[in-house]
Amino acid sequence: MLARNAESLYWIGRYVERADDTARILDVAVHQLFEDSTVDADRSSRLLLRVLGISPPEGTLDVWSVTDLVAFSRDQGGSIVDSLAHARENARGAREVTSSEMWECLNTTYNGLAAREEAARRLGPHEFFSYVEGRAAMFAGLADSTLSRDDGYRFLLLGRSVERVDMIVRLLLSRAGDRTSSPAWVTVLRSAGAQDTYLRTYRGALDARRVVEFILLDRLFPRSVFHALRQAEQCLDELDHRPHSRVGSRAEAQRLLGRARSELEFLPPGVLMEDLQARLVSLQETCRELGEAIALQYFHSAPWVAWTDAGARSGDTTLEGEL
Repeated sequence: MLARNAESLYWIGRYVERADDTARILDVAVHQLFEDSTVDADRSSRLLLRVLGISPPEGTLDVWSVTDLVAFSRDQGGSIVDSLAHARENARGAREVTSSEMWECLNTTYNGLAAREEAARRLGPHEFFSYVEGRAAMFAGLADSTLSRDDGYRFLLLGRSVERVDMIVRLLLSRAGDRTSSPAWVTVLRSAGAQDTYLRTYRGALDARRVVEFILLDRLFPRSVFHALRQAEQCLDELDHRPHSRVGSRAEAQRLLGRARSELEFLPPGVLMEDLQARLVSLQETCRELGEAIALQYFHSAPWVAWTDAGARSGDTTLEGEL
């Protein structure tokens, strides 16, 4: 597979997942601000922006200003509209390795954003968020049902899994210092799309330790950090066409994923909440390093070549390689 196609599929997976997770997180946060008048809108909005890695603007923030910035802005990197625009552009450049249904889904989704934004301003932000969540789910279903299980599908799934880990870790970091009895842990479950499954698993018992354990460690829930790490690790193992090595993983990306997954998998019982914030920060740093390692291994392993001084040396063309 061409490196540019592999990179496009990887980033399509990341951008669609980013749009979906951002819509989920913002939907819950905005709903809470509308329902509870005692919540400090400015403080909650700034916390939300910190979770999403967006620098807060000057002035006081409210429901609509944070929605404009995180959902509707076309200039703010990481916004929902910006993420879907980048996903669409990557799909446009990789039409030969995506299905026509996937392209039509992304193209239709992007073209429908303006109408959904207008509806959201009349009826409330939930109209926009539910549209994005539904279209992201449709895209994921189309990818799963129309792509062959080849390297292209693995790069798409790899991007989705890496982004999911990063977004869920950001969400947990926003609440790492809260009391174990805080009702904010329900917000975490709802933002991660995990509330119903958690309540069925633990028979309705709400406990911070169990919430963190479920979102970080559960092996069966597809949006847990552990499940996403294991899925990404499996994708990299299958992309490595020489998987059998006598000295373990040869590539940095596999080592990073294996270390992160094993640190979660073999945690002793009852110690998860100890140094939770440091553990989450380490996972977030791993996601950053992992993205760089994947790019180096699969997308930019060779230095680009610049043609300079044409004809300067006896009519010969000189090549300069730059790292």
